[in-house]
Amino acid sequence: MFEIPDVLAMASALSSNAATRLSAIAQNVANADTPGYLAKDGPVFADSYAADGALQLTRTRADHLVATGGSAQTALSARTGGHMSPNGNNVSLEDEMMRAAQIRQDNDLALTVYKTSLNILRASLGRR
Repeated sequence: MFEIPDVLAMASALSSNAATRLSAIAQNVANADTPGYLAKDGPVFADSYAADGALQLTRTRADHLVATGGSAQTALSARTGGHMSPNGNNVSLEDEMMRAAQIRQDNDLALTVYKTSLNILRASLGRR
């Protein structure tokens, strides 16, 4: 009865994914001049959430498909590609800035979903 609504669980997973990826970007920027350092990043939220089985259909009737849940864990891995500097470092500050802006949008979306869901819950309880 007192379970976390799916939309809040998804918003929490999105925010956690964004935090992990922003942490990786901070490490990349800090090591931009370290010889041999390879930039790290985690999977895009939609890919990791779908792979974890969390984006499934909801079963509302007995003849519907069975739904399963998941948690969308983020694992960092070395990012390949891009320009390799002579010292073996592949961190591009411009790319890191672009990724940070995109990930910030994901985090803002998670916060908006969370805030809107809480407002709906408050309204349903009559505590607006």
